[in-house]
Amino acid sequence: MHLSSETVSILKNMSSINQSILIKPGKELSTMSVMKNILSKAYITEEFQRVVAIYDLNQFLNCLSLIPGADVNLEEHSIVITDGKNSIDYRYSDPSVITAPPEKEIKLPTQDVCLTLKEEQLDGVKKAAAVLQIPDVSLIGDGATIFLTVRDKKNTGSNSYRIEVGKTSDVFQFNMKVENLKLMVGDYDVVISQKNLAFFTNHSRPVSYFIAMEPDSTYSSNE
Repeated sequence: MHLSSETVSILKNMSSINQSILIKPGKELSTMSVMKNILSKAYITEEFQRVVAIYDLNQFLNCLSLIPGADVNLEEHSIVITDGKNSIDYRYSDPSVITAPPEKEIKLPTQDVCLTLKEEQLDGVKKAAAVLQIPDVSLIGDGATIFLTVRDKKNTGSNSYRIEVGKTSDVFQFNMKVENLKLMVGDYDVVISQKNLAFFTNHSRPVSYFIAMEPDSTYSSNE
């Protein structure tokens, strides 16, 4: 089996969410952060024929780069990375030591706020958070407009950055940590539940994310 560059990119992104991964048979990859506040799922063209447990995903990806264009063979006790002349024998991990997504599929309890976030908007927020040294980002609805805002929630006089991203008749404030926006590049459809869970779906790649909102988030419907 040869892993495409797109699949490698997806695995690199997942390594930023959890250093380990448990791959199950099939064409689906999924991972969950150790804190269980981010879950990512992607569909790939390759099909895994057996359970593959990798404890250090970054190390495995670095091994792939040592033999460009190599095939990946899933043997009984290890992954063999080889181009026919050179090979790396990469041992499987114990699946029990890896934080993996639950067997039961996660679904949004409700769908209360829907919007689209452009790649440049997400990039702008991340850059602003770094410049202002603020770890918090909020989606704020004032009954008319939705703003994506970087600010210190606990300090009303703090520096801030905001961009308009949509319209709404509801009043809400969904707070999250910038560090939890571990998204692959692209535009996203976003659906948020008042139960403090958001679902991000990439427009151009078969990848999606569940991200937990902070407990101090609020929502009030005007319907």
